[in-house]
Amino acid sequence: MSHPFLRSAPLRFVAIVTMLAGSLMLAGCAAAVPLTPATDATNVACADVIVHLPSTVADQASRETNAQATGAWGDPAAVLLHCGVTVPAPTTLPCLNINGIDWIEDDSDAPTYRYTTYGRDPAIEIVIDSAAVSGSTALIDVANAVGYVPATSACVGAEDVQLPTDGATTAP
Repeated sequence: MSHPFLRSAPLRFVAIVTMLAGSLMLAGCAAAVPLTPATDATNVACADVIVHLPSTVADQASRETNAQATGAWGDPAAVLLHCGVTVPAPTTLPCLNINGIDWIEDDSDAPTYRYTTYGRDPAIEIVIDSAAVSGSTALIDVANAVGYVPATSACVGAEDVQLPTDGATTAP
């Protein structure tokens, strides 16, 4: 009759090898992208956005992040998403409509561009390294997920505003 320790030795060996192999596989994975959650990241609507984010954006694979209501794509990360950022007020910055989503474009840090949804609460911000990926492609790729936050208003331009004409009369 064999000793119980000897009978379980092959099982222990298999368990140790499996654990070591798993550790090696994890060591080869990229670390989570460190981000800070936005002020309103706990908004329930952000959960809808995050669960619908695509696995690739602008041909960049998604990455794990360490903050709630965030997303990242690329290695190094070329596209970053934060849901729950401050809802923007009317602005003179350019506003683009891409696949039904209005985005305010801030190019003050070009070639890094910051796009923030307009007319949606919570607002969503996408930061794009345009040296690595196409901004319009990235915005198209996330449009479906962002659309889970309903639009309550839209961007307007000068052509949308009625200005008084010279012949307008004023009340006394």
